[in-house]
Formats: sequence, C-alpha cells, structure tokens
Amino acid sequence: MTVVSTDITETGARSESMERLAQAPQFWKKLALRLVSQHPTEKYRWLGQTPKMREWGTGRLAKGLNSESYDVTNEEYEATIKVDRKELDDDLTGQIQIRIRELSEAAANYPDYLIEQLLINGSTAGFLAFDGQKFFDTDHLWGDSGTQSNQVSVNVVDTANPTVDEMKLAIRRAIERMMGFKDDVGDPIRIPTTGLVLGVPPTLYFNTLEAINATVITNTTNVLEGVAEVEAMAGLSSGTKFYLFKTDAAQRPFIFQDRIPLEFKAVGHGSEEEFMTNTHHYGVYARYAVAYAAWYYAIEVTLT
Repeated sequence: MTVVSTDITETGARSESMERLAQAPQFWKKLALRLVSQHPTEKYRWLGQTPKMREWGTGRLAKGLNSESYDVTNEEYEATIKVDRKELDDDLTGQIQIRIRELSEAAANYPDYLIEQLLINGSTAGFLAFDGQKFFDTDHLWGDSGTQSNQVSVNVVDTANPTVDEMKLAIRRAIERMMGFKDDVGDPIRIPTTGLVLGVPPTLYFNTLEAINATVITNTTNVLEGVAEVEAMAGLSSGTKFYLFKTDAAQRPFIFQDRIPLEFKAVGHGSEEEFMTNTHHYGVYARYAVAYAAWYYAIEVTLT
C-alpha cells in the first residue's frame, strides 16, 4: 500500500503562518497600548493625569482618582480557507501556500482596519472617549482643564489637491493644538514633540510626505522637517481628513485588549475531516478588542 502525503504539512503550515504573522507590518502597534485581558469584559477606571512634583512642605499630598470608567468587551475573530485534497496534490506552483501566507498577513493587519473604523466614526454620536464626549470633539472637559478640542479645521483652495504649503499649515495647527492641552487640574500636560505619527489617506500621502521631509518649501526652510512619521492608512474613506497621533507616551490613543492572541490551526492530513470529506482547513483565530483611550493623543484634521 502506498502512503500518500501532501507537501503542506500541518507543522509546516503553522510554522510558516507564525513567521508571516511576525513579519507583517502592523501599524496598530504604534497607536494602541496592548493590555492583557483575563475576562470577557474589562473595566477601565480613568485615573487622570499623574500628580505633578511639588515641594514637600508639610508632607505628602495624595491625589485621588477620577471617577470616569468604561467597559471594553472582547470579540472573537476568525478567517478560514477550505482546500480540496486534489487541489493540494495538483498544486505544483505553491499557490495554496501563498494563500496561507496571505491569510496570516490579513489576520495580523485586521486591528489596523478596526482602528480605521474608530477614526472614521470618531466624531459620530455614540463613539465616546472616557469623558463621555465623542472621541473627536470640540468640548472635551476634564476636571479643571476647561473646554478643549482635538479637532482642527484648515481652509485650502482645493480639497482634492491641497498644496504642500497648505498641508504644512494643517500639520502645524494639529501639533500646536496637541501641545496646548491641559490636564484635569488645569496644568499643561507638556506633550513633547516626539513619537508623532501622521495617519493619512492614500490621496494625501505624498503631499504629507513632502511637507514633512522636504528641507525647503517655497524658498523657505521647512521647520517641520522630520517632526513626524507618515503612514498611509488604506481604509480611511475621506480624502479631506487626516490624523496626528502621539505614540511614545505611557498612554496611547487606543487600547488593544488581548484576550486570546492570534493563533493558527490546520486540519489536514490524517484527520477525520480529510477522511470524511477529502478536504483540509487552515484558519486563524483571536479574541480581543480595540477601543478608544487617550483622546488628547489624537487630533483629527479636516481640510475645508
């Protein structure tokens, strides 16, 4: 009796999948603080800004916690491909292996899509920050901070094709707005201009890149040169909006709540499924949530 084996073993497919997961670009890792979850839903109690240093005086003065809190519930995500045994036997060019790699890459990048949806809906009713306001809003109120806005609007001549000078002005306005935020006791948060990232739709990518990387613009030294990274976010649907993020602080604009890390499974050679249906299955699974966090580390810029 001849023992027949396909070229794609379960071990090999799993190893290749894990390698692709590790290599795939994952922009969300810059924007979201990863927190390990132990329950179906986690409650976050927003603590406000940490106390500033002060003279000792009569002794320590402990600061209480803010009362705001919100719940984040984990969701299940999966993607699976089904392959006939005969397709595996006849696949001489490795196309099925390529599909398995693509499956892993798509799974690794899915949190990018979820963050894009949070951005797109961030100024819509019901998509709230920890203070009960819309994540992108003009009237965030945080203790004694006074009313604050993480939305910036800049007029341009042609919204379909803003000039590099216009993009430069819009970026400056966003950075200035972020640098001016105050904490819950009315003191400046003191956000340094490090770890800044611009998330832009593909249509604004090159203009933004030039505004950030050019040494001279319109015969004038570009003071914004190198101030931020630029990332194209393919899922952003509006060509007139882009976003500024702070990505190197203890907090981040978003939370990635990790309940069950991404895993790959293969049901194939020698399995009951193969015996009964002559098919193999390859799939990925994870359980997590992506949610809003620090609104003051994200600015929505609209070109009008």
